[in-house]
Amino acid sequence: MPKKTLTGVVISNKMKKTVVVAVERWVHHPKYKKRYRKTNNYKVHDEKNESKIGDKVIIKETRPLSKGKKWEIAKRLT
Repeated sequence: MPKKTLTGVVISNKMKKTVVVAVERWVHHPKYKKRYRKTNNYKVHDEKNESKIGDKVIIKETRPLSKGKKWEIAKRLT
């Protein structure tokens, strides 16, 4: 089964080997049909601590590495 991938922006890199990535998506309101933005934050494993705040990254699903960390960086885009 292929792993899920998401694209987001690094918003925090203050932890060791972990960054927080904000993934943004657009959803439609069921009643009013208005589009609005939803943001989810994911804790992501960064083995070499090379991601900086503002970097755009692709993250992929992995086995649970800790209680809240189930993603790892697949590729840095910037």
